[in-house]
Parts: sequence; C-alpha cells; structure tokens
Amino acid sequence: MVWKIVISLLVLLGAFLIGYWVRRQGIPHADRIVIWKAERKMTLYKNSETLKTYRIVLGFEPNGAKHFEGDGKTPEGKYFISEHNPKSSYHLSLRISYPDSKDTAYAAQANLPAGGDIMIHGLPNEANPEDSKYTAKDWTLGCIAVTNREIDEIYRQVPDGTPIEILP
Repeated sequence: MVWKIVISLLVLLGAFLIGYWVRRQGIPHADRIVIWKAERKMTLYKNSETLKTYRIVLGFEPNGAKHFEGDGKTPEGKYFISEHNPKSSYHLSLRISYPDSKDTAYAAQANLPAGGDIMIHGLPNEANPEDSKYTAKDWTLGCIAVTNREIDEIYRQVPDGTPIEILP
C-alpha cells in the first residue's frame, strides 16, 4: 500500500516537473490529442486550436480496434497519456492508458489478455532515421509511431494526463 502512494507521488512530481520545464521553455503544451487512424493523422490541440498535425504509422493490422495482445491493432477510444519514457527502445515514448477496464473486460470474455504497452513513439533505437520503411507503411505492434524529430517535439508538448481520442 505504501509503495502505491510513493509511486503515485513520484508520477505526480514527474508530471509537475515536465509541465514546469515546458512552461519555462515557452513551448505551448497540448491539452488534447486526436488521432484519425484511417487518415494516418495525429493532431495536438491547445484550447481547441491546432498546435500541429503529424503523419503517423500504426499497428501492422490497423483496421478495427485493438482487443487482444498480439493482434497488431491500434486501440480506438478515449484514453490519456499516462507516462513519459525517456529510456524507450523507440527513441522516446509516451504511454497511452490502454487497456482501460472496458478493454480488459472485453478481452477477459474471450479468455485472452488485452495487451498493453501502447505508446506514441519514435523509431527503434537501432534504426536508421532515414530508412523510409518506418514511415511508408504500418509496422508497430499496436503503437502510434512518428519520426524521432517529431517525437522530440511531441514529448515536450504533451504533459502526462493529456486526453487522447483515437478514432477509426
């Protein structure tokens, strides 16, 4: 029980420090993210105004919502950014709060795991950033990928807790 409180306090402190750093940099932080899977597009918003739109790639099986671990699909629904990961295997990453209780219950009905570790991230650390195979087709296991330069921007602009809506 005590460790849960400590972890929660550390997460809040981390979110506060990232938000403070963003404000000090003069970078507008996003207060909402919308992803349109069919259009391969992600837009960051601040007070309903577009900050920037990015071209994205998705899971290797992009049609339909993610239901089970290993299905290659990117989730659909309303989530939030739950963590910044500076030690990602994909340059930098932002964890999405998938699965929620509804996702877990759906998977449990089929007696399968819902999966997890859904992120917005850059390219694999060992990848050549100029290699077009990472931007030309869907390749992730269910995540949303952008270029390393783009995740650098997004990482600074999106605080933990930012709502994200992923549409078909």
